[in-house]
Amino acid sequence: MEWSEGRAFPIEDALEMVFVFNRTGIISYANAAARKKLEYEDDLCGKRISDVFPGAFKSTENGFETEHPFGNELHNFVAYRKNLTCFPVEARVVQSAFQEDTYICMANDILEKEYLNREITHVKQEAEQALKVKSEFVANVTHELRTPVNGILGNTRELLETVGDEQTIKALRLIERCCGDMNKIINNILDFSKLEAGKFTLEPRRFHFRNMLDYVRKQHINKLTEKGIGFFMTVSPQIPEYIVGDELRIIQILNNLLSNALKFTAVGKITLEVVRTARVKDKIELFFIVKDTGIGIDKADKDKLFQSFSQVDASISRKYGGTGLGLNICKQLAELMGGKIEVESEKNKGSTFSFSIWAGICEGEEAEEQPEEDGNSMHMFEMAPGGEEESTDNVTQYGTPENKEALKKNLSKLILCVEMENWEKAEMFMDTIRQLTQEAPREVSRVILRLKMAVQKESYEKVTAGYEELNSIL
Repeated sequence: MEWSEGRAFPIEDALEMVFVFNRTGIISYANAAARKKLEYEDDLCGKRISDVFPGAFKSTENGFETEHPFGNELHNFVAYRKNLTCFPVEARVVQSAFQEDTYICMANDILEKEYLNREITHVKQEAEQALKVKSEFVANVTHELRTPVNGILGNTRELLETVGDEQTIKALRLIERCCGDMNKIINNILDFSKLEAGKFTLEPRRFHFRNMLDYVRKQHINKLTEKGIGFFMTVSPQIPEYIVGDELRIIQILNNLLSNALKFTAVGKITLEVVRTARVKDKIELFFIVKDTGIGIDKADKDKLFQSFSQVDASISRKYGGTGLGLNICKQLAELMGGKIEVESEKNKGSTFSFSIWAGICEGEEAEEQPEEDGNSMHMFEMAPGGEEESTDNVTQYGTPENKEALKKNLSKLILCVEMENWEKAEMFMDTIRQLTQEAPREVSRVILRLKMAVQKESYEKVTAGYEELNSIL
């Protein structure tokens, strides 16, 4: 059968262009797609393959030459129409298995594909440029914000040394606290913009590991003690005294996790455990575990925790504050240090955050190998006032004896703070009381709401009335 009879073949209706030619380069068959794409109203038969693909095939006295090997490998050709305009194609040329001197070329028009690729590249470049502009803008704005905030903070501290009026001092303390909170937000936004722009760099150095943990502990122990929450810390003896890593960023992660644990824990305890889990040459993997007995998180909401500008639910930011950046930054910092961060939690039963990092060890400073169960682990701990660890199994369940006892203790602390006009600490105990009454009946919730508003307004009479009403219910 001659190739010129190919109109009867299924390839006649194929979407790709199909050419059949001999070793002299003369085309003996071209399907409908080839004729349409190349704008040949009459048949292409008799034309040379070099007329269609002059850049890929060259006519010679004996036929044609090409630098492209035959087979299933795709090549980029340029196809010329009848009017000598051209367009790009992806093509393959194979030798017929039935007729030795016959070749088949199959080609797809990729003009639209190249156009879309250019559009995608252009859009990608625009997006990258927009991200760069946004990051630079955020960095500039936050730097500009820091200047007036620090100016307000500095002047406030100077005024605190000169004024003696109690009301004025109270207002200045509030301004000082707000400036500190603003600086924390600014630092988070700066870190986030650097991480997003890929410009964040770690600064590893040699430091004393246990001194670093003691520094972290001291930053939180006052609030833990004031709130009546036990704090326990355990460090594996297999961790060297000195390690090499970015001390500031490890502290940043620990402070964020401990602050969150303190914020969302009304009663019970918070524990911090550090263990060495692996060693590869002069690197060790450290595993940090921060566990609390707080409000916990629904399993369905765990994925939201590490997203930027995201919190478990909209009410969290209203109740406890925060930008939703802290845990996202912790996640990226842990990954930069070769580790990862995870969470296990259950609603009303507390949370356990864990993260790992890789740190360097200095020659001659590695701790001696000791089994974890030999009782030689180093323990550092602070107990809640009273000296006994508090059971939290039934504390958060409203109406239980444990819950009522915890409420009475915190109400006593609240009214004591009010008597001393320490409204900042009063708000802290009010938050604890609110957590302990989340499952309370509506009439109790209304009393709690009125009491909270009275504390915020610093109204001694209304707080006293609310305290007596709530105390009588209990």
